[in-house]
Amino acid sequence: MPSRKTLLLAGTVLLIGLGIGGYFLHAPAPSNAAEPKATSKATSKAAPPVPVTAAHAHKGDVPIVLEGLGTVTPINTATIHTQVQGTLDSVDFVEGQDVKRGDVLAKIDPRVFEAQVDQAEAALARDQAGLKNSQVNLARTQPLAARGFATQQLLDTQNSQVAQSQGTVALDKAALEAAQTQLSYTTITAPFDGITGIRHIDPGNIVHPTDATGLVTLTQLQPISIIFTLPSTDIPDVQSAIASGDASVDAYDAANTHKLDHGSLMLIDNQVDASTGTVRLKASFPNERKSLWPGSFVNIHLTIAIRHDAVTVPLTAVQQGPSGTFVYVVDANHVVSAREIKPGQSREDKVLIDQGLSGDETVVTAGQYRLKPGTSVEVVPDHRKDMVQNATTASAGMLP
Repeated sequence: MPSRKTLLLAGTVLLIGLGIGGYFLHAPAPSNAAEPKATSKATSKAAPPVPVTAAHAHKGDVPIVLEGLGTVTPINTATIHTQVQGTLDSVDFVEGQDVKRGDVLAKIDPRVFEAQVDQAEAALARDQAGLKNSQVNLARTQPLAARGFATQQLLDTQNSQVAQSQGTVALDKAALEAAQTQLSYTTITAPFDGITGIRHIDPGNIVHPTDATGLVTLTQLQPISIIFTLPSTDIPDVQSAIASGDASVDAYDAANTHKLDHGSLMLIDNQVDASTGTVRLKASFPNERKSLWPGSFVNIHLTIAIRHDAVTVPLTAVQQGPSGTFVYVVDANHVVSAREIKPGQSREDKVLIDQGLSGDETVVTAGQYRLKPGTSVEVVPDHRKDMVQNATTASAGMLP
């Protein structure tokens, strides 16, 4: 009988044989290495054009605009104080009311000041009577002195009395004017056209010139100014625009989407803020719709020049590559090529092209991530733009 060791050896050999047979039975058939290349080449030739959206480069007049952040500042604002002490008799304005220069805002009890005017008038009348008497006495003395019936000393005394009375009358007139001025202060009027704010004191209270809050704050809204900042490097361009008359200013809301008003540049501040490297500028706006409110923040668009025959393309057409900024240009055969450009200002979803385009080109605006120079494309209309693939959906695993 065969030994146990011999049986184990025979079993091992049998298992190895079965394993080798199974491998050759199920192994894939050898393939020609050249076939995948041929298949890949055929697939590349049959690849459909890549769907993209495109737009024509636009050529025309383009404003050169500098943008900054500004604060609406009234040209005139005043806290209305009383100039005399007294009881506030009445408040003659409505809070938030438009007032004109000279309109009555409030009145103070005038009786004390009317009495002072009466006293000054009485003193003036008294001293005018004394002057008249001195002048009569002098008129009587002069002919007597000429004939030797009156001494020169008496004549000199009469002349002095007349001059003294004239001085007293002049002093009384000044006192009367001062009293009348004090009386006029009991009627408080608007110093300029504007709009009233919240009233700070009610009738019946005693007011003083030293009151901290005053009666009300009056603010001019039409016209109004905006103070804004720009980098100090823009000063030469702004000065050139002022000299040529091309400088104009538009104010936009905080979201920088809605135009509030159009105005003119007033001045450039005479100093640069060394800590920020910016300079302040001031512009004036008519504010006819009162859309500019004091203290609010706005965006300023300062136009410094108009560039004629300038080329612009949509912002989405501009791409950034290893060699710099470029756009994909579609030729007549619907094949794209990469064109290096030098972009200028970018605003309102348009980019000004300083170099690289003539204005006759068609540039790709969406679908660039699948492109390379020489790729055939299909320019789809707007109603089919959902066919265009973008890098966002591709990265999400939604595209091949």
